[in-house]
Amino acid sequence: METLMTTNEIKKDKAIDKIIKIFWVFLIGSMIGYLVENIVGFVQNGHFVSRQGLLFGPFIQVYGIGLIIYYLIIPHAKTNMQIFVGSMILGGVTEYLFSYFQERFFGTVSWDYSNLLFNINGRTSLLHCIYWGIGGILFMKLIYPNIEKIGRQSNKVYFKVATFILVVFMVFNISASSLAAQRSLERRQNIAPKGGLDYFFDTYYPDEKMNKIYSNSRER
Repeated sequence: METLMTTNEIKKDKAIDKIIKIFWVFLIGSMIGYLVENIVGFVQNGHFVSRQGLLFGPFIQVYGIGLIIYYLIIPHAKTNMQIFVGSMILGGVTEYLFSYFQERFFGTVSWDYSNLLFNINGRTSLLHCIYWGIGGILFMKLIYPNIEKIGRQSNKVYFKVATFILVVFMVFNISASSLAAQRSLERRQNIAPKGGLDYFFDTYYPDEKMNKIYSNSRER
């Protein structure tokens, strides 16, 4: 019985370590996405334009989700070509689905590639799939080798506390961002506020502020 309990504890610790790694991969990917998108925005516009995916902080969550998929699947690839092609497909599918669900639930899109050759409903394109493929190569060369270092910190108290605080913050951030976006859609549909939460978002996150936060988002 003692051996069984020890084995279960080991499995539990490994599962917790895996979840912690996945969370940090999401966080790092979201911040990398914010950096990349703002560099692209600066090059395109000649000045800084904030591009963020959540109400608070430098995060674009589609990149975080993409990096999680890289982390869970791409390491099983055996050659650089497999990494590249796999990353192309996985990144393109992620980008397409994220765009679809954003439009489905919030009535907006943050990118439209309809003007590019070989695009799929404007949600992804061959060019951007190639970018995802290159991203997969860079992930395996630069980021993946360092992820294990995160796992080695997971048994330290300060790291657990920091992770817990960040998890709470991100859950709140994603929830608040989703509610604000949903309320923004309701305002466009001339739906009157139904309660205190709706009045809160109408007061503190009106359309003008939402348009400023999500400067790259628009109705489709």
